[in-house]
Amino acid sequence: MIVFDLTCSREHIFEAWFADSQTFESQVIAGEVSCPVCGDIEIKKAPMAPNISTSKQRSGKNEEIQPINNAPVPVSTKVPKPEHVAEAMEVLKKMRKHVEKNFDNVGEKFPEEVRKMHYGESDHRNVYGDASPEEAQELKDEGIEVSQMPWLPRHDS
Repeated sequence: MIVFDLTCSREHIFEAWFADSQTFESQVIAGEVSCPVCGDIEIKKAPMAPNISTSKQRSGKNEEIQPINNAPVPVSTKVPKPEHVAEAMEVLKKMRKHVEKNFDNVGEKFPEEVRKMHYGESDHRNVYGDASPEEAQELKDEGIEVSQMPWLPRHDS
């Protein structure tokens, strides 16, 4: 197996694994590799730092690596179509814009603010912010409905 840093025509950088360089080339030519951010299939290798082996690394090279177990590794044969990935990413971008426009960002005070609303200490309003997984679970245990947003990073392109 070989791992490459890849980039699309919109300059999103992502990592992908291939059996070998030839497999990478054939999959890119066939349009089977797409950007996980935007669905673009115009893919090329991104610059990577080379892994230069030292004599210490080479000395252990002949050691046989034993598999942990003989269980088959599950492989997904369903690859989402690039246009479907792009559509899903667009929906997530629109959702983020809607939330940022119509909700108050309370940041790290999110657990405190939703508790105040839940217990009638402040008026109900639409809010979003940050909570650790533990804090989110505590809120749910108190009967406060919260959910995690699939927040995509912002891209200038």
